[in-house]
Amino acid sequence: MVQYKLSYFDGRGTAEIIRQIFALAGQEYEDVRYAHDEWPKHKDEMPFGQMPVLEVDGKQLAQSFAIVRFLSRRFGFAGETRFDEALVDSIADQFKDFMTDIRPMVVVALGFAQGDLAKLTKEVFLPARDKFFAYITKFLKANKSGYLVGDSLTYVDLYLAETSEFAKKVPTLYDAFPEIKAHAEKVRSIAALKKWIESRPKTNF
Repeated sequence: MVQYKLSYFDGRGTAEIIRQIFALAGQEYEDVRYAHDEWPKHKDEMPFGQMPVLEVDGKQLAQSFAIVRFLSRRFGFAGETRFDEALVDSIADQFKDFMTDIRPMVVVALGFAQGDLAKLTKEVFLPARDKFFAYITKFLKANKSGYLVGDSLTYVDLYLAETSEFAKKVPTLYDAFPEIKAHAEKVRSIAALKKWIESRPKTNF
């Protein structure tokens, strides 16, 4: 039996979709969570000095999107055809751009930096949301399954649904984007995922 060990901080962050894939696949794994003051002692153990890192039978794999893509192909969440796989990856790459765009607001919202949250929400987050959600709405309207690509769940659906966490800081998150709200509700109603979200450790990020 393959042994999996995931190392990350005690938070959702960039490891959360990895954990969600394990939950959906019903796959056991070791979920190692380092406190921030513990991290410096372990940094040199990681391939690029950062986390998350997944160990597969003792072999290390770094970078969150590489890990997600690896597990998605292994467990059937990468896309049904080669073209679908590429399309899923392309949407995921656009999601990364969105997350880069909103980072100045996110780090303030999570308490990792100082700043005017209201101003950053208005001037940084909302314009980026409008741009990204407009793109994604086109995919949801074109694909009648309720998922972004094909007829079944892929890992990029998990990334999109996880944006619902922003509603805690931005109550108007889904205003004018009903398709994306419906998508999040659909994805998060999947039994195994719902169970994980309800039982996962409560953390601030």
